[in-house]
Amino acid sequence: MYLVKSPLLLKWYYSALIWNKPRSAKIVYLTFDDGPIPNVTDFVLNTLKSFDAKATFFCIGDNIVKHPEIFEKLKKDGHAIGNHTFNHLKGWKTKDDTYINNCLKCQELTQSNLFRPPFGRIKKSQSSILKSLIPNLNIIMWDVLSGDFDIDLSPEKCFQNVIKNTENGSIIVFHDSLKAFDRLKYALPKTIQYLSDKGYQFGTL
Repeated sequence: MYLVKSPLLLKWYYSALIWNKPRSAKIVYLTFDDGPIPNVTDFVLNTLKSFDAKATFFCIGDNIVKHPEIFEKLKKDGHAIGNHTFNHLKGWKTKDDTYINNCLKCQELTQSNLFRPPFGRIKKSQSSILKSLIPNLNIIMWDVLSGDFDIDLSPEKCFQNVIKNTENGSIIVFHDSLKAFDRLKYALPKTIQYLSDKGYQFGTL
């Protein structure tokens, strides 16, 4: 069970986290979780380049180690990089010290002031400790979840999830993962084309 649009109550309860950017400007923020991996991340990079769009990639440390050349290409192409833990840990089910150490292990590779908790699950205690250890850390959530990770979701519905819920300042989540690829390869180019036609620009976090 997941919510495509993040509810206001959740944003209020976790108000120290960033759910969206200011609504005043016609800018949206494409984000990609779980890479970098061959083929899928390459597809995303090529699609973004074809539209001259930038995005933010929340990378798993283990994937950076396995695919350093793709990670370097992310940076070379001018995209923003974020920390997504080293082993994709779920904060709610992980002891604080284990979670923090895993985040710091990834931080050595990303050197980023951006962090997104896998599954969007992080305890307030973990959030506080991370912010005390990493200067100027921004913990990034989202307000639009494409659902591309859902193998029961049609590619068309994934596309509709995004375009029906996006507004000024939206942070949109896709995944550059094998599990998401069937929906991503359909929805991503159509999403960028649709939003471009509506006058949106694509920013980095």
